[in-house]
Amino acid sequence: MGKPPLFFSNLCIRKSPNPVQNTNPQNRFRNRSFCNDKIDGQCEEFGKNLQNTDVVFAQEISNVIQTRPRWEQTLLSDIPGVNFVDPNVYNEVLKQQKNVLLSVRFYYWVGSQNGFSPDPVSCNMIFSRLVEAKAAIAAKSFLEETKFEPEPGCLESYIGCLFENGLVEEALDVFERLKMAGHSVSLKTWNSAMLQSVKAKRVEIVWKLYSDMLEREVVGDVDTIGYLVQAFCIENKVAEGHKLLQQVLEVGHVPSNSAFNKLISAFCKSGDYAKVSALLHTMIAKNCSPDIHTYQEVIHGLCKRRMRHEALRIFNTLKDRGYFPDQVMYTTMIHGLCKMKWLGDARKLWFEMINKGIFPNEHTYNVLINGLWRTGNTEEAEKLYKNMCERGYGEFIVSYNTMINGLCLNGKLDEAHVLFDQMAEKGIVPDTITYNSLIQGFSKRGKISEGRYFLDQLLKQGLQPSTASYTVLIEKLCEAGNVGEAKAFWKDMVDRGVEPAVSAHDAMILGLCEQGNVAEGMEWLGTMLKSRLKPQKQTFERLVQCLSKADKLSDALFVLDYMLKMGFEVSEYIFLSLVKKLCQDNSSHFEMCFGRILERSRGS
Repeated sequence: MGKPPLFFSNLCIRKSPNPVQNTNPQNRFRNRSFCNDKIDGQCEEFGKNLQNTDVVFAQEISNVIQTRPRWEQTLLSDIPGVNFVDPNVYNEVLKQQKNVLLSVRFYYWVGSQNGFSPDPVSCNMIFSRLVEAKAAIAAKSFLEETKFEPEPGCLESYIGCLFENGLVEEALDVFERLKMAGHSVSLKTWNSAMLQSVKAKRVEIVWKLYSDMLEREVVGDVDTIGYLVQAFCIENKVAEGHKLLQQVLEVGHVPSNSAFNKLISAFCKSGDYAKVSALLHTMIAKNCSPDIHTYQEVIHGLCKRRMRHEALRIFNTLKDRGYFPDQVMYTTMIHGLCKMKWLGDARKLWFEMINKGIFPNEHTYNVLINGLWRTGNTEEAEKLYKNMCERGYGEFIVSYNTMINGLCLNGKLDEAHVLFDQMAEKGIVPDTITYNSLIQGFSKRGKISEGRYFLDQLLKQGLQPSTASYTVLIEKLCEAGNVGEAKAFWKDMVDRGVEPAVSAHDAMILGLCEQGNVAEGMEWLGTMLKSRLKPQKQTFERLVQCLSKADKLSDALFVLDYMLKMGFEVSEYIFLSLVKKLCQDNSSHFEMCFGRILERSRGS
């Protein structure tokens, strides 16, 4: 997509031409009638060619507006006698002016002078240049200010410019205006609109555009089909996209690599590597050789599915075949290796990338730093973070989150808090990831009050806590015997639409058991089983113990039976405690029940 800020900055730093040598332009330029007062031959010849005069005026005006920052205040006095509202003059200035922003400024300035009349030629010239420069917002503003009607061809280019800048709705409005005016929009513009809609993942627009094409009997080409294939993939209708691709291939057309890559990515996500392999062979057979982006999708998909050994094999094979992995592929592979805790191989790729002149970006740094934190390489993680900051990448929310999370994981809570305070000093707003890392980090180390504080701060910012953040607080509160407050957090979690983790259920049951509230613990167990959640072995065994101790042998045997049915192996001391209790109770009924449970467990 276009990047107006970069465009504007490039214009602002454009090298100015040589400044005007004559500091008194009044001596050089007066009203054109001055030529009639001269009798020498040179001036008579100059007066015969007013067009040349316009060119000279335009050059002088251009020099002034390029070299003086506040030229609007002095231009009339700097160059007196010039009829600035003459279309010949200001159109010539606009032709010579290469800086489109200065052209717009000059046009608005001329428009503020008495006697100015808008000229369609100049409006089209400025508007076209803004569109060519991908300055969509400036072009939109110019249209609204001048209220002129650009030529249809220029509007088609404007549609593409709007799409590339993410102004999808505005682009569709212009598209509709052209269609309503009866203009036959070119297939190039239709395809451009579909391409940008695919990039924006606005699939509904892709299908609307295609429907309009069919209605207007516009015949698409192989690019059109490629965008439809990608749209199917975005909608997770991969089978339909694959079928459409096959139909196109059967009639002899071959879409671009983008359509193949999208399908390959989708099949990688679903783990259908047979189809991935078939698509790669099809690309080669159709002289549509897989490029580095194709293999990037394959490697990324393999890493996502934890098939990182295979991903590394393909990555190394590509290098052996002469492919040149880019920064994205190196980062993907380093990330996969860090996930496998193969830090040695990750470091090797890191230095290999740098030696090839491919320097890591912020994402690459954070991937390796995160891997180092997760494997306990704290000193190396902090050293690499310092190096990242020296390269200007440390002042971003992602970098702070990586460090805060790593510090919390490794118990360096004071340092994590310092970084959190530093974010406020630098105007970097913490997000959900920041707060959740701090909530979990402090709570896991038993600092529940600090965990609660960060949860309160998160909620004050209107952010949504994660399941993990609530879970760790509930678990630690239950361990501390504060089941009442844990229940309050549970209610708040459910009210906010956050799905409780299975381990949070276990924590509540264990907490209730420790408090002697076994009956309520049984209720929580029943809720878990109804929801088809599998309690931990520890939860079952603690319930059996507590129920047995409370002389609730019937419930204890029920829980034991359920535990065995779910495939858990019961610890020997649980059986011994039950046998002891049954002997003390001297109840033949419970003994028979216990015997049947044991027989079923042996049978299974």
